[in-house]
Amino acid sequence: MKLCHGLTGGIGCGKSTVATLFSELGARIVDTDLIAHQLTQAEGAALPEIRKEFGDVSIAPNGAMDRTKMRQLVFSDATAKKRLEAILHPMIREQAQLLAQSQSDAPYTLVVVPLLFESGRYRDWLHQVIVVDCTEQQQIARTMQRSKLSEAEVRSIMTQQISRNERLRLADAVITNDSQLTNLRLQVEELHSRLIRL
Repeated sequence: MKLCHGLTGGIGCGKSTVATLFSELGARIVDTDLIAHQLTQAEGAALPEIRKEFGDVSIAPNGAMDRTKMRQLVFSDATAKKRLEAILHPMIREQAQLLAQSQSDAPYTLVVVPLLFESGRYRDWLHQVIVVDCTEQQQIARTMQRSKLSEAEVRSIMTQQISRNERLRLADAVITNDSQLTNLRLQVEELHSRLIRL
């Protein structure tokens, strides 16, 4: 069985960019954000449970989970966040494992999990965890630009993630995303050649 590695990092650190670079080199990418999206779109496997737990208001007119309403709810109510995670996280992990263990010609699989350390659900079956890192100022600026959130909203999201120092302490490998794409690509290529040799 080929090895599975984790890829994580704080909001705005550039996980998607790094995952794309690894993919271009031949790694298989399993993206848990994409799985979560599939589970909560119209006809998604998580919808019956979400409707049961949160009522019809949690479902948008198009039949998918109402992301805006649920985001507002989980940010204002910690118990709602836990209830939603209790539905989604086991489903996401199960789906990620199935995909990671399916047949592939890729030399290894990278499982992209934004809250990998926070969830405590992935470390037991991942060989190494790679952390994408940048300064907190860069995280805030990039997320504000990308998601059109206010600085206060971005900081609020960051407080729900473990600290940058703790993430770095738990990492098996670190990719620093604080300068040019060429530098990022070099770091990815170097790590890719190390992962192939494992």
